[in-house]
Amino acid sequence: MSTQLSEATARPAAPARPGRSSTTAGTAALFRFALRRDRLRLPVWVAAGTAMVALQSVSSQSFYDTPGALAAYRASVGSNAATIALGGPPVGLDTVAGAVAFEISATVMLIAALMAMFTVTRHTRADEEAGRTELVRSARIGRHAPLLAAVLLSALACAALAVAVGAAATATGLPAAGSFVLGASFGACGLVFTGITAVAVQVTGHTRSVYGLVGGAFAVFFVLRAIGDIEGNWLVWTSPIGWAQATHPYSGDELVPLLLCLVAAVALTVAGFALLDRRDLGAGLTQPRPGRPAATRSLRSPLGLAVRLQRGAFLAWALGLALLGVVYGALADSVETLIAGNEQALAMFGDPDVGELVDAYLSTTFSITALLAAAYAVSAVLRARSEEGEQRAEPVLATATSRSAWLGSHVAVALAGSALAMAASGVTTGVVRVLQTGEAAALGRMVGAAVAYVPAVWVVAGLAVALFGLLPRLATALAWAAVGLFLVITMFAGSFDWPGWVSDLSPVGWVPLMPLEPWTAGPVLALTGIAVALLATGFAGFRRRDLATG
Repeated sequence: MSTQLSEATARPAAPARPGRSSTTAGTAALFRFALRRDRLRLPVWVAAGTAMVALQSVSSQSFYDTPGALAAYRASVGSNAATIALGGPPVGLDTVAGAVAFEISATVMLIAALMAMFTVTRHTRADEEAGRTELVRSARIGRHAPLLAAVLLSALACAALAVAVGAAATATGLPAAGSFVLGASFGACGLVFTGITAVAVQVTGHTRSVYGLVGGAFAVFFVLRAIGDIEGNWLVWTSPIGWAQATHPYSGDELVPLLLCLVAAVALTVAGFALLDRRDLGAGLTQPRPGRPAATRSLRSPLGLAVRLQRGAFLAWALGLALLGVVYGALADSVETLIAGNEQALAMFGDPDVGELVDAYLSTTFSITALLAAAYAVSAVLRARSEEGEQRAEPVLATATSRSAWLGSHVAVALAGSALAMAASGVTTGVVRVLQTGEAAALGRMVGAAVAYVPAVWVVAGLAVALFGLLPRLATALAWAAVGLFLVITMFAGSFDWPGWVSDLSPVGWVPLMPLEPWTAGPVLALTGIAVALLATGFAGFRRRDLATG
């Protein structure tokens, strides 16, 4: 990439025309360069959102293939506060297309927001932190050009997502007009978070702080939207997520809410440029607090440092999984009404008896939660890769700290943190079930069912460690690709009747489906052994290779 960057900066920008602001000089060249850098990343984001819509469309059309099944679905979720909080306004549920929009819109809007956040941050704040922006600005590049190029690239990605979703939903048999309105709602939500990120990168001087600010904004807007939809009041209009969902694809096909998103996106972007003029290059509008003159005792070990670096991410993931446990537990009472008599839906849960529907549902939710915990574990392991790549590992390893101790500290956080996050999900699900059923034993059953997936989560973490030790340049891409593969297998292997060996590719598929099935030691011991072998491979590879290779 350094060669490409040198070529981009060496090529002089076109002279500014009369009346043209010099602050945007070189935007076209930077846009082309950013497009080249993200030529793989952005298609993956767009494909992920599009694939989720297509798969949801196919599965919903098979699940709710009769008026009775659709009526049961509408009766179950249309008045359930938990499903409304998770999915959105309960409109259009008299059609399969409306059910698709209800079930998938919040998830794909999260994908659009993350895509916008990572794209804008990568080409603005991350480049400033790495010193690349200073190099670029030494050429004939205007002050506003990097931010403008990043915003334009994010906007292009949002437009591509909107078109791709509309085309995919139409191709799977949904009405074309509503499909493109659905796609436009995702793109519009992404544009708003493009503007939010444009402001956030001016406020703070650190990439991870930008992620925290934008992620926190999404959480606040999601909660406001959820409260507004549940109560049916004005709060829904305080959230851009609420605006995007107010388009009501396949029922109302309203376009006016999209204008609100566009106006907000433009206003936020303009605010971002205004704030850019009020700070120095490489700095944020807010300055970090001065550090202690001497490190505390907790920071005098590699493990203490790793915990300090990763505590914010752990708390966010643990809280998210705990809240997800509350939602899943609250939905349990609706399961029998929702899927009883629906052969396709029952197949997704392994064709349980009627009396076992709730346990089958809960076992499936824990398997999905386990994959989310595995995603956290992968991110925690890959923090070591970012520390190494940004040359912060070298000063630590120059002391008496060994490579094994340094890597082991990050791995310990990943393993312990993922186990605690699974336990938190089990506790919250169990508490909700106790309140629903009055059975105190439900708490222990739910915690046990959640913790049973910990060895499978550790296998995914071990895979990330092995990739870090053996293939550091490809570790990030391959580790996240594995998480995505396991998620697709877990969610769709049963409903699409894939061969058994496909399900066995995911470590989650090896775990007994607790609380539906009894716990057995064999799979747990096998998964633990695989995790240990992968961890040992990663540590051995890291001890033998050079630092910062890629």
